[in-house]
Amino acid sequence: MKTTSRWLRGTLLADSLLLVAAAAAAETGAARAALEKGDVYQTIGLGAAAAFAVGVSIIGAGYAVAKIGSAALGAAVEKPELLIRSLLFVALAEGLAVLGFAIAMMLIQKM
Repeated sequence: MKTTSRWLRGTLLADSLLLVAAAAAAETGAARAALEKGDVYQTIGLGAAAAFAVGVSIIGAGYAVAKIGSAALGAAVEKPELLIRSLLFVALAEGLAVLGFAIAMMLIQKM
């Protein structure tokens, strides 16, 4: 239960930091013009969507890496030659977080 609480607080902190970054980005460039035209809700929605994309992808990647990593090390103990092959699956799971970050950056650029 304590681990879940820390995990949730960390995720909420990461999402709030991304929303602050999105708000800071809204002060410049095309986002400022959109705010002047009255598209405030669109800017807020894009910031929330970016935060959600990063948060959910990082949660999913963390869960996948935890499950795959523990299984990979368990397999490596029994058969050491499987370690390199199993690290490939860990890297694929970590790629999920990178994709979420890339999608968030595309959403922030639309502001």
